[in-house]
Amino acid sequence: MSDVEQPVTGRGAATRSALLAAAREVFVDKGFAEAGVTDVVSRAEASVGSLYHHFSGKADLYLTLFEEFQTRQTQRTKQAARAARAAGESDPMRVFIGAARAYLDGCLEEREVAALFLRGDGPPGFEVVMRDRLRTWASRNAALFEGDEGALVVVVTGALAAAVSEVVRSGDRKLAEDVLAIIGGIRPVTSAGGPASG
Repeated sequence: MSDVEQPVTGRGAATRSALLAAAREVFVDKGFAEAGVTDVVSRAEASVGSLYHHFSGKADLYLTLFEEFQTRQTQRTKQAARAARAAGESDPMRVFIGAARAYLDGCLEEREVAALFLRGDGPPGFEVVMRDRLRTWASRNAALFEGDEGALVVVVTGALAAAVSEVVRSGDRKLAEDVLAIIGGIRPVTSAGGPASG
């Protein structure tokens, strides 16, 4: 979120939304590096001053789009996990798969914006933001699987992260389902060194 962002209502909210929608289109079309503030304000039919009233600049627009996308993705995954538990599901792997499916569905639904954040053309330091987000996600997964299953969390989180990249690139829903089926078959290693039964 912007350092200068303040609660906006009415016309200010409409301008802010128009600027974000324009930034999304410009970044998707040109990439972050090639996009300019003037491209964004022109597409939004706004002024440079209005952009700087709501955002600190081009990087702030990009990071706000990223945070808003991640918020929608978090809502999708939490809702899927809650629905699975409400339906009586107690297997953490099945809850994870339901949440992962919701995440992949969100990536496919918002494929252009998901691809924007995966192509490596973000503001300086964005790779750190992505790494931090992945660590947070791995921590949530660890909490879901409860207990000493660190290797399982590393494997399923890493596999899904790689799958997200490929599914967004290809737009292939079947690939998403195939990956989820494979991940769903992964089980923790027992103390004897073999996979746990389950």
